[in-house]
Amino acid sequence: MRQWDCDLSAFVPSIGKMPSSKSSSVPSNNDIKSDVSNLSELTVSNEREFAENSTTSLTEKTGYCDSVYINAANIFQRIHNEKPQDRILISYGNEPVPALPIFRVEYSQRASYELAFSALKYQDLLENILIDSCFYPCQSISDELTSLVVVMLYDFQDRKFQARQISDEEEPIAEVREVEHYLYSFKTKLAAALARCRIKHDALSIEHILPETIRKQEQRASALPLYAWINALKISPEEVYRNLTKAGFTRVDSISDLEGYTYCLDKHCQDVLVFPSFLKEELLNLELFTDYKLLIQDKSRSLAVRSVKALLNMDDDVIVAHMGSWLTVAHISVLTNQNTSKVFVCGVKSQAKGAALKDMFRCLDCKNTVLLHEDFTEIEPTDHRLQKAKVILLLPRCSGLGVSNPIEFILNEHEDAGLLKDLFQGSVAEDKLGVLAEQQFKELVHAMHFNKVQAIVYCTCSIYKEENEEVVNKALEYGVEGGKVQPYRRIHLSLYLLKTFCLVLQPKDY
Repeated sequence: MRQWDCDLSAFVPSIGKMPSSKSSSVPSNNDIKSDVSNLSELTVSNEREFAENSTTSLTEKTGYCDSVYINAANIFQRIHNEKPQDRILISYGNEPVPALPIFRVEYSQRASYELAFSALKYQDLLENILIDSCFYPCQSISDELTSLVVVMLYDFQDRKFQARQISDEEEPIAEVREVEHYLYSFKTKLAAALARCRIKHDALSIEHILPETIRKQEQRASALPLYAWINALKISPEEVYRNLTKAGFTRVDSISDLEGYTYCLDKHCQDVLVFPSFLKEELLNLELFTDYKLLIQDKSRSLAVRSVKALLNMDDDVIVAHMGSWLTVAHISVLTNQNTSKVFVCGVKSQAKGAALKDMFRCLDCKNTVLLHEDFTEIEPTDHRLQKAKVILLLPRCSGLGVSNPIEFILNEHEDAGLLKDLFQGSVAEDKLGVLAEQQFKELVHAMHFNKVQAIVYCTCSIYKEENEEVVNKALEYGVEGGKVQPYRRIHLSLYLLKTFCLVLQPKDY
């Protein structure tokens, strides 16, 4: 193994930086502090707006289709809080609710996760309502359906105990209709139990029953702006600006100026635009988004992608060690030469997934992606396919406690729903953290064995040093043993507001 540099300046990548030279275009600490200050101002401002809207919005809710309740119940069954024996109020059984084969549409998938997460946050409240109303225990409903009862109760109270609107085209699911019938028959008692609970906590709504730390976290997450990168294979930045102007948007100087139908350019990623968060639904209906000319993705991933781009020459290939989000792979593809560079993606196991990814990449005009069946650690550094690869993007599986939107992270990164439970508790079990860190170490050491690779970009969404600095230090110390790697130097530059850890490792000889 070779001598490696550890450069933490990838928090804000140096655009245009080449592997053989140091660029002076890395933003200064003052620039970063200014941008962080602007983002903080926007967050505080949007928090006030969120608080006002949460009490004045009267959007009518009509419920979900049967399949969403079933899938939400199965997710909740896996993540609900298991209490000590002396505190158990309700039994959830040992078997999952009869599952559906797949999520038919993305909306149903997202709705199921959101419903399950809401039920988790209010689990204690919902259990107390079921007991106080004498709904539980219910002789007619088995313990295996308790998770379904809880998620449907959350939605029932969220609709102010109004009947659900059911489409004539919807295929009924017997278990859902059975639980719905019993909940509706207890409508008055359930509403009374909820009212007593709100009086007890002196709360205007159930949101005020949540711990303040969780409420603040949700407010901040909802107030963060949206980031969207430009698909340069389909449209130029100038065309994007013109289309947005025609759609009624005004370009402003910074994120602190975002208000109404406005947008600005991101200061760190030149192909990324920033929008107010409340515009998401409207943006997704614009032709720019439906035609894959603009794509919404968390900024942390764009930072990692721009770091990769900054380290590439025109004809270099890239290895993406984990599939993660197809958006990340597509973004790298867009920024590389479609004719002379390849983006190798490891760990695409199933043929169905591979076919779906190829179809998606075709929609984005990405023609240089190569899907590999093998996991990254199963691929030999001397593999003839990868000899032109000069940068490895390592986005290892991590605890994910730095993400602002866990649902989007789970859907886009194909992460386990267990993340919802960890986020709600605010921590990860020590043994789980140890397993994650060990796998991250293994992958990072393996990446360092690719002799023709000139840089490794390592990025997590973790707040734990065990998955960040300590993993990197351990990998580099491992290389030093036996003369495998010579000493290295570090440059620290932090942007912790994004709760993202991203760094570049480079051999000393580049």
